[in-house]
Amino acid sequence: MSAPASIVIRDIETLAEMREVEQLQREIWGVDDLEVYPALALKPQKEVGAILIGAFAEGRLVGFVFGFPGILNGETIIHSDMLGISTTYRSHGLGYLLKLAQREAALKLGVNRITWTFDPLQSRNAHLNFSKLGVIADRYYVDYYGVTSSFLHRFGTDRLWVTWLLNSERVKARIEGNVAPRSDDIRDGDIVIEIPREITSNHEHWREVTREAFTRALYEGYVVEEFLMGKYVLRKNNHG
Repeated sequence: MSAPASIVIRDIETLAEMREVEQLQREIWGVDDLEVYPALALKPQKEVGAILIGAFAEGRLVGFVFGFPGILNGETIIHSDMLGISTTYRSHGLGYLLKLAQREAALKLGVNRITWTFDPLQSRNAHLNFSKLGVIADRYYVDYYGVTSSFLHRFGTDRLWVTWLLNSERVKARIEGNVAPRSDDIRDGDIVIEIPREITSNHEHWREVTREAFTRALYEGYVVEEFLMGKYVLRKNNHG
């Protein structure tokens, strides 16, 4: 999949472009200035291995992905802290393209693992993460960010922590389009957790029941492997 001809995916390099990242954070997440990741922090992060890639339409930043290096269980990783697309450009598949660019940049750095968090009640993000990118998840965090100023956090900040094993056969197959998960892939012994397509009401109920289901299954050694037709599929851990 390639970007539309009018959109360019490339590294964000200048301080002026990093200021555009600040503005996009305000637009996308509606956060107060105190919760905006500042350009003056992005710049030194880039100097020491952070990946900051933008999607530009006619020279204007309309989306970005940002991840910084870290050490997890003795392994150097990239933790992907932010992925955001301007509302006007969300039908162009830019989130997927930015993640592919991030993967390529990480591999060039010799990094084979990227992690990030997302709200498991967001079905579109679940589809991107599991079905298209091939992530897995073995951690669930309750109220990860606490109370924030973002309107997107009005349903709370419980998060799944996902792992993207960049060189795994599973990930390669998803990206190359050789394997697509199907609803009949659910096996005996799998645990299935269903969410609604959109959360418009009764979100406290959905949060409570899915939180209990995820935390119990992960505690018992299951891993989230798929998202099929609005259902998460969890299997016993067989991943390194």
